[in-house]
Amino acid sequence: MTSTPTANTTPPERVFPLPVACFGAIHYDIIAHADRMILRDTSTPARIDMKPGGVATNVARSLARLGVPVTLTGMIGDDSAGASIQLVLKMEGVGTDLTVREGYTTGQYLALHDPDGGLAAACISDTVLSSAPLGLFEAAAQRTSRDGWWLLDANLSGDALALLADAAPSCHLAAEAVSIAKAPRLRFILPKLTLLFLNRAEAAALSGLPANTPPDLLSSALFAQGARNIIITDGARPLHLRTEDLCVFFPTPQANVVDVTGAGDALVAGTLAALGRGLPLEMAVKAGQEAARIALENPGAAPANLAWSAVASTLGASKS
Repeated sequence: MTSTPTANTTPPERVFPLPVACFGAIHYDIIAHADRMILRDTSTPARIDMKPGGVATNVARSLARLGVPVTLTGMIGDDSAGASIQLVLKMEGVGTDLTVREGYTTGQYLALHDPDGGLAAACISDTVLSSAPLGLFEAAAQRTSRDGWWLLDANLSGDALALLADAAPSCHLAAEAVSIAKAPRLRFILPKLTLLFLNRAEAAALSGLPANTPPDLLSSALFAQGARNIIITDGARPLHLRTEDLCVFFPTPQANVVDVTGAGDALVAGTLAALGRGLPLEMAVKAGQEAARIALENPGAAPANLAWSAVASTLGASKS
């Protein structure tokens, strides 16, 4: 598989960025921001926000804010949460191909954050997606354009990931690992991926190596398993990129953390937005880091001030 270009020369930006089709989780997020450390066996005063969430949804919403034509494909229930999500996505300019499954509730995600923005605990309910018949994904793939990037999140079942990876456009397939528990689902599609996003713990789970393995050794193992362009985040520590020609680390921009929810998804969106504008992968990663910084410093997974002009200003790129 041809690797994404990584040349240091910066080509002119495309006037219209390549579209992105996102497949995966669509959740109704309930996010609590506590005003003191969260303790077990007692209630904690907090501000509670409710809005659309899920990895694919967060990436799609962020891409729309970054000026990228985007479509979100997934499953929702026949309930008020699903109807509310559809309305918000329409208002934000996210194209949708959503299957409403009768008798199911829309996926839900509950997160509790300490005052420093750190995640104290989280729970997820996603039966509407995890139990979806493969035929629904096959039909959705047939309806989806192959003119741009496809993004798969590992909330999808292994069978759904395999089906979509087979149908995806050549050299424009990205995946996000989602969690330690779900990252191994990507193992059998690694050779088909153009770009893999995951954090250090997820990389360990996917590679089968110990959790304390350095990122460059994790990426080396994943490369040997078929992955080609690998981006590993490690909290506030440097981001790691491995390609066929590169093994590099990028310092993580300093951020005044307000909310960690969706920061990794913003990294994915910023990177794909830059690649879709014709920027090389190394510069696209920096765009992703800036998008993640903006997300960290604002509440919500896709903050209103996330815009391509803000991201591009840190790159010396066009602000159009």
